[in-house]
Amino acid sequence: MSTPTSITPYQQKVQTVAGLFQKLKPQITRALPRHMTAERMMRIALTSVQRTPELLDCEPRSLAACVVQCAQLGLEPDGVLGHAYLVPFKDKGVPKAQLIVGYRGMIDLARRSDQIVSIHARAVHEKDVFHYAFGLDEKLSHVPSDLVDPGSLTHAYAVARLKDGGVQFEVMSRAEIDKIRTRSRAGQSGPWVTDYEEMAKKTTIRRLF
Repeated sequence: MSTPTSITPYQQKVQTVAGLFQKLKPQITRALPRHMTAERMMRIALTSVQRTPELLDCEPRSLAACVVQCAQLGLEPDGVLGHAYLVPFKDKGVPKAQLIVGYRGMIDLARRSDQIVSIHARAVHEKDVFHYAFGLDEKLSHVPSDLVDPGSLTHAYAVARLKDGGVQFEVMSRAEIDKIRTRSRAGQSGPWVTDYEEMAKKTTIRRLF
């Protein structure tokens, strides 16, 4: 007679989250754009949760809301390609999950607009040649350093070319970016820690929006 295989607390949590996503499948299916499938979204979300085990302890309702929101936006929360991240945080001591749209996710959303031809963001480092001016004759010039160590990040900027032929750009200093970071509930975890430069670029794109 075989002995039942016991599962670890971690495996139990993973199974619980997988079950939660399975219950959400009809809602995810309705929210997703046609080119995406609920199965793929659920698989990517579960992989993201397993990559950040703290998410397993988050309030299920907050985790469910994040995944449904990803479906509505048509963004995959893989945390690798930079489209979207699932990040744990504490709200009055209660662990909850938060969706953070990444730099590439912001660009993807912008490109779906009928108003924009192209949009991109860049990081500026200490040894780059960088000049910009606002006013009646706005200008922006950036020549990245080709040194192995270009120095610390000093600015980030985003540029959008519009269908009417116009160009808009937004420049932010590192101090301005860090002010945004300090106001974020996930400022000390997730992509702000692992992908600071990407978050800096995303911040400028968000302001340009």
